[in-house]
Amino acid sequence: MDLGIRGRRAIVNGGSAGMGRGSVLALAQEGAELYVSARGEERLLRTCEEIALETGASVTPIVADHSTDEGREKILAACPEPDILVGTCSPPPFTGDYKTVSNKDWLDNLEVTLLSPVQFMKAVIPGMVDRGWGRVVNIGTGAAKFPAQVRILSGPPRAALVNYSVAVAKAVARHNVMVNNILPGMHHTASIHDSYTALAAANGTTYEQEIQKFIDEWKIPANRFGDPDHVGAFVALFCSEQSDFVTGQSLVIDGGLTNATF
Repeated sequence: MDLGIRGRRAIVNGGSAGMGRGSVLALAQEGAELYVSARGEERLLRTCEEIALETGASVTPIVADHSTDEGREKILAACPEPDILVGTCSPPPFTGDYKTVSNKDWLDNLEVTLLSPVQFMKAVIPGMVDRGWGRVVNIGTGAAKFPAQVRILSGPPRAALVNYSVAVAKAVARHNVMVNNILPGMHHTASIHDSYTALAAANGTTYEQEIQKFIDEWKIPANRFGDPDHVGAFVALFCSEQSDFVTGQSLVIDGGLTNATF
């Protein structure tokens, strides 16, 4: 299926690994022109080179921290008029007792999970409106819709981002600028691999055993973690020409973990 976005310019923030990388791959496969930001240079350059070789797409790496003014300026200088904006970031650490979360934890986290995507949307959506076409997809967390103490640093700011995104979506939909959110559950991302590998080493188990412990404890119906590339495919669908009547939506992708009729 041709998604109708060949030649469209796309910024993907946090695109060197995980669901960000999956989004870059899916958009590159559709012929979009990619501008990919991340803080870690080595992994970013490797990712962009691999995807460019695999797909033949133009994939430009931008080493920058998108949570800072300097980083945002660098990214927008490389692609000042994007047709597509996709935003994600490394998730905040899991938390235990909510009382242990400090003000500094909140402030550090808000810069990347809430304020950065808001600033990017403010910067690029007016141009999309002027051109009569645009797509924005924020990759957040299922905890934005289904709160859990273990994700308390992640869920509340992403819930605020969803609220903001839906408000903006209603204001710009008439201009064929569509703003949507994806709220993922547990996937085999780089951060999950690192944290669960460390946990396995501490417990004398394996990565697979620790993953299964989580699955059993949280009763994930699919009985597995997700593939971040599959999340990328849904990102590309939200960015497609065919998504011109879908806006202000938040798609949960979590293997059936959360329970809601709608």
